[in-house]
Amino acid sequence: MRVSQLILRNFRSYSELAVTFTDNINILIGDNAQGKTNILEAIYLAAIGRSHRTSVDNDMIKWLQSTATVDIIFKRQDIENKLSFKFICDANRQIYFNDFPIKLKELVGSLNVVLFSPEDLGLIKGSPALRRRFLDVEISQALPLYYRSLLQYNRIINQRNSLLKKIKEKKANLLMLDSWDEQLAKAAVFIVNKRLEAIKKLGMLANLMHRRLTSSKENLTIDYYQANNNDGIAENLYEWYIKTLQSVRENDIIRGSTSVGPHRDDILLKVNDKELKNFGSQGQQRTGILALKLAELEFLKSETGEYPVLLLDDVMSELDIWRREQLLLFIHNRIQTFITATDAELFPKIKMGHYYQVKSGMVMEK
Repeated sequence: MRVSQLILRNFRSYSELAVTFTDNINILIGDNAQGKTNILEAIYLAAIGRSHRTSVDNDMIKWLQSTATVDIIFKRQDIENKLSFKFICDANRQIYFNDFPIKLKELVGSLNVVLFSPEDLGLIKGSPALRRRFLDVEISQALPLYYRSLLQYNRIINQRNSLLKKIKEKKANLLMLDSWDEQLAKAAVFIVNKRLEAIKKLGMLANLMHRRLTSSKENLTIDYYQANNNDGIAENLYEWYIKTLQSVRENDIIRGSTSVGPHRDDILLKVNDKELKNFGSQGQQRTGILALKLAELEFLKSETGEYPVLLLDDVMSELDIWRREQLLLFIHNRIQTFITATDAELFPKIKMGHYYQVKSGMVMEK
């Protein structure tokens, strides 16, 4: 998978930008606040359908402008395609695939990317929601049906929560929950099973990467934690969800929210059987995240037949020399990569990519 051209109009700091990229490593050099991350944001947006920096479309429209557009030309399985986005202030966005309008749920899986940013270094210590989102984005790109199932599951959760509040206010019958519990259980079983399949593959790949990074001194394992279940993953997930949802009904009604389901689950990362979140050193945690990101690349390749595009947003300065070298050696001549950095000295003297100077909303090849 390769991004060959990016065209921006009134997107973030760019009034007009048309830039062509190499199939190998593209290094965007410039001071802070010059527009480097905006380029990665546009590519990520085209793949996932949302920015990794904001949930408000208006934020991506250049100041004092009413519209913005993003066009990306890319190759998937050597077939050239085009994705286009049009943002209009205070209105719904428009998405086009090869000039035909599509919905967001039809977008995911068209262009696959892996993003590695400084925020990801907090993935291990951060909230379970961050780890769930990491896993959901990965699976959705490999299996678009999973993404649509997530959307359906979230609608069920919202409807059930609305009913819980009505029951609390004596405006609905308690027995109405039965139907929503059945729908939630069915949707949850599909999501959890797909997550377990992904965790199994991802865990194996991440451990291989981690052993390479630690000279085989450490083993990394990834486990799935099912909320409200201290006995591990239930054998019959559907029956377990039905039973558990019924057992927590009273508390759910009081809270007005659903406390059981994959939206409450977590991922546990361990090194040599010790949980990284609580017992890993900073170096171990960063190695674990790097191994996880490299494994994500291999996972998507195994599922789709080709590597995704890799986006490295200002992470080179966060990694030591050893980890930087290992990362660059892994991606060189293998994965199309976009790297933002403020200092060219972070990269080897031997040229390993194509350099672009980014300054005041302008991008110039070096």
